[in-house]
Amino acid sequence: MRHAVLAGLLLASGILGLAGAADAEDETVIIESWRNDDLAIWQEKLIPAFEAANPGIKVVFSPSAPPEYNAALNAKLNAGSAGDLITCRPFDASLELYNKGYLTDLSDLPGIDNFSDVAKSAWQTDDGSATFCVPMASVIHGFIYNKDAFEQLGLTAPATEEAFFAVLDRIKEDGSYVPLAMGTKDLWEAATMGYQNIGPNYWKGEEGRLALIKGEQKLTDPGWVEPYATLAKWKDYLGDGFEAQSYPDSQNLFTLGRAAIFPAGSWEISGFNEQVDFAMGAFPPPVKAAGDTCYISDHNDIAIGLNAKSPNAEAAKAFLSWVASPEFAAIYANALPGFFSLSSTPVKMEDPLAQEFVSWRRTCKSTIRSTYQILSRGTPNLENETWVKSANVINGTESPEAAAAELQEGLESWYEPAK
Repeated sequence: MRHAVLAGLLLASGILGLAGAADAEDETVIIESWRNDDLAIWQEKLIPAFEAANPGIKVVFSPSAPPEYNAALNAKLNAGSAGDLITCRPFDASLELYNKGYLTDLSDLPGIDNFSDVAKSAWQTDDGSATFCVPMASVIHGFIYNKDAFEQLGLTAPATEEAFFAVLDRIKEDGSYVPLAMGTKDLWEAATMGYQNIGPNYWKGEEGRLALIKGEQKLTDPGWVEPYATLAKWKDYLGDGFEAQSYPDSQNLFTLGRAAIFPAGSWEISGFNEQVDFAMGAFPPPVKAAGDTCYISDHNDIAIGLNAKSPNAEAAKAFLSWVASPEFAAIYANALPGFFSLSSTPVKMEDPLAQEFVSWRRTCKSTIRSTYQILSRGTPNLENETWVKSANVINGTESPEAAAAELQEGLESWYEPAK
């Protein structure tokens, strides 16, 4: 009996030993990220889908708090203790990591060709010769509106600027709702949901943005001044005391049903879905005149790259190729409505508001925020200065022409092509 028990124990320990050896052969890939609100989506949806198709590779999503991410990541990279995969912010922050040798060139990664040049532009060298992160998602700008309020007032979503201001006039005249839920206290809101939202219809998206980078256009040209002139007209349709109204105040004004239209980024969709008790719709930035080509800010937001010192580079590359696949795109975009896949393969969206936003890609030309690539590397920082000037113009403390002239002067002070 003792021999039988001993044999059984030896057999069991042998099996456990084999199992332990098999487990030991699994490669573990660690992802660094600032999106700690995504943890459940990675753990419950994304990672299980990858691991099921890739036995032998384990993936751990290890986020930091957003405000601490850049400093924490740089400290880990300097110490050689960072994870295998690095979640990439758009443009200069990630380009700096690549230039320091922390990120790997992924130009030859299987699947990277699933993305357009515009989609990859936030994670490429200035000359486009190297792509160092796989694009994951973008956010789209436009306007979210209270459908119940529109129905009550007999309004339809405006397609032109003339119709847009007619809608605002009607809402203001009725008095039941604040026409536009936006404040200028936080500055960035005025620029991001104001100037960068409507501006591409004036400077013709990528055409104007790239011309500004090349020095072929100036911020004092009509295409860059006119959106400020339009923004100045918004003042009459904002809530009382909008100068002291913060971004959370604006969100509350809309979700509580007290404002009819919210100049928006698509990242609002998930939160608004949970908070509102009315039907919502969305419309793209109105064009200047019927028949004009429409442009949308379809701004690159998040990507993922390979730590150059990853000890599990091949396993990490396998994961990155999966991130570039239509399967990842479909899971991610539907788990986070409002964060849209940058893949060239269309993703079927389940959320109706997300469907509306992403449908504009078929009818409008996509561009990215004009200040994000190259033009905000110097001092004064064009992105931050655009926040201030957008707020000033809406507040009525600075004219569109004066704001544009100061922005151009600041850019010329350090950016050679602008001179």
